[in-house]
Amino acid sequence: MAIHKRAGLIAEQKDLVNIPKLVSLYYRLTPDVNNVTQQVTFGTSGHRGSALNKSFNEAHIIAIAQAVVDYRTQAGITGPLILGIDTHALSEPAALSVIEVLTANGISVVTHQNDGYTPTPVVSHAIICANKASSGAQVDGLIVTPSHNPPQDGGIKYNPPHGGPAEGEITNWIQDKANQYLANGMKGVKRSSYSDAQASGLLIEKDLITPYVEDLANVIDMQAIADSKVTLGIDPLGGSGIHYWQPIADHYGINLTLVNDKVDPSFSFMTLDKDGKIRMDCSSPFAMASLLQHKDSFDLCLANDPDFDRHGIVCPGSGLMNPNHFLAVAIDYLVTHRPEWTADMVIGKTLVSSAMIDKVCAMHNKRMSEVPVGFKWFVEGLANSEFAFGGEESAGAAFLRIDGTAWCTDKDGFILCLLAAEILAVTGKTPQQRYDELEAQFGQSFYQRIDSPVSLEDKAKFSNISAESIVSDTLAGDSITQKLTHAPGNGAAIGGIKVVTDNGWFAARPSGTEALFKLYGESFVSQAHLTQLLEEAQVIVAQALT
Repeated sequence: MAIHKRAGLIAEQKDLVNIPKLVSLYYRLTPDVNNVTQQVTFGTSGHRGSALNKSFNEAHIIAIAQAVVDYRTQAGITGPLILGIDTHALSEPAALSVIEVLTANGISVVTHQNDGYTPTPVVSHAIICANKASSGAQVDGLIVTPSHNPPQDGGIKYNPPHGGPAEGEITNWIQDKANQYLANGMKGVKRSSYSDAQASGLLIEKDLITPYVEDLANVIDMQAIADSKVTLGIDPLGGSGIHYWQPIADHYGINLTLVNDKVDPSFSFMTLDKDGKIRMDCSSPFAMASLLQHKDSFDLCLANDPDFDRHGIVCPGSGLMNPNHFLAVAIDYLVTHRPEWTADMVIGKTLVSSAMIDKVCAMHNKRMSEVPVGFKWFVEGLANSEFAFGGEESAGAAFLRIDGTAWCTDKDGFILCLLAAEILAVTGKTPQQRYDELEAQFGQSFYQRIDSPVSLEDKAKFSNISAESIVSDTLAGDSITQKLTHAPGNGAAIGGIKVVTDNGWFAARPSGTEALFKLYGESFVSQAHLTQLLEEAQVIVAQALT
């Protein structure tokens, strides 16, 4: 994909979505239930869409909320539901719609006090803490967020009582039930007015910030960060965790500066991403251009996406770290600085993450489990402390408390950012400096992801690709050693293909939320070798889909 001519530059008025119109259309447009693009579709991170194209409207959210109620009933979940919300324009109206349906069904809904925002990891952490403290009714959660997606998008995802993203069988059940409600004209949906919801006694406002902030010392060495006096520049990218950073600084005495305190549903302060769109992607150097201007003013600069399940790490001199590189450094540090973690704990990675992680795990004699894309594959392992760490190449990860018990079972951008500060405080080296040492030891990694448009027909064909579909025996001059359609860590279907050689690999899979297929590749030879690898991979994938 060609880089847009204004990528990395501040958005102009012509780039901004009309927020009043967007919110109005949330209520005014009705989806066509016979149009697959306007149905409820749960990808790897819940249902996402936009009111502008009838894929995220009031009808969708009401149907999804009632489907979640129905799921809770058949699953025997009777405790309160914790509702998280980010700063996207559609999140506010969608959250109110959810509250109207849940309270009409007699479900208690916990939100942060004073209409505050609540990030994904805080919801996960709160669910785990609540269910650990009580042997009675279980607590679960919904988070209204499209993550790093553009301002015109909305999203909603369900976290059951284990605290992490719902498994496929659950999301499929909710998706199908919601589409039944849409098709039946909402027959069977219960809904009250928001005024009635407020008066019901079922809407519970709590301080969700303080418990999370005070518990951070049990997952991060906050004292080491404070004692080192490392300086941190923070850009929340206008996201839901913006009001957490100052309490963190005050509680632990950390030298922290918020370099951007703006919250604006049009995200007009953002620099454009590589394709010219506004996208709050903390792993993109184009979207992070404003923070990168501060890279030499602090010991570390840190950022998160709007629901704070992703992290961006900026080091002086070198700039924004590749997410794969930081995951390798994080794992390398944690397995040598968490003495209470047991030797048999597993390191989890997705199959499109860098093979540098494999090399780090082998160096430390740690068992690694490679799973399909989607953080849901780490949930059970993190919950029962089988997995010490689970991470994705898209800059999302979580890990256990210092004592080896569960912290959260969803991606937590706060603790990954704070871990970067801990690494610098304890070792005296930035994460980038440590990664440079790993490359000196194991060789340089050349990694790239290419997103390409794909028809719905071809997108569906990915699930039918088999090892036999790959007729080539070589890739970029090397013999192919593996043709994978199922992840080696847990045997689950990839939904695509991964092809491996001794010097590199590629993986191809459809996006769970967009009309794209994603091609990932890595070489430990050279950039030219990676280019050849990806060119041949595109031919191989095209042949496999015919």
